Amino acid sequence: MDASTLQLIYLIVLMAFLGVELIGHVPSVLHTPLMSGANAIHGVVIIGSIIVMGHATDTASIILGFAAVVLGTLNVVGGFVVTNRMLEMFRKKQ
Repeated sequence: MDASTLQLIYLIVLMAFLGVELIGHVPSVLHTPLMSGANAIHGVVIIGSIIVMGHATDTASIILGFAAVVLGTLNVVGGFVVTNRMLEMFRKKQ
């Protein structure tokens, strides 16, 4: 593995630990609105990882890019599902 791929792996591991730590300290009242706002951010992440995969030269970069696309897509879809559930709670019942 070359140095740039190793740096990408270190960065992903660091982001995972930081993300878990940040989400763990968010109060539950704020979690749903923050999830809605994260949808736009993860849309940009998906586009960026597709671009990175297009310029990748080795297999490890393609695999990491594909994983970023899949995980970003899951997060966007999950965010929309959570937002839809939240909005359903505020609708009047018939």
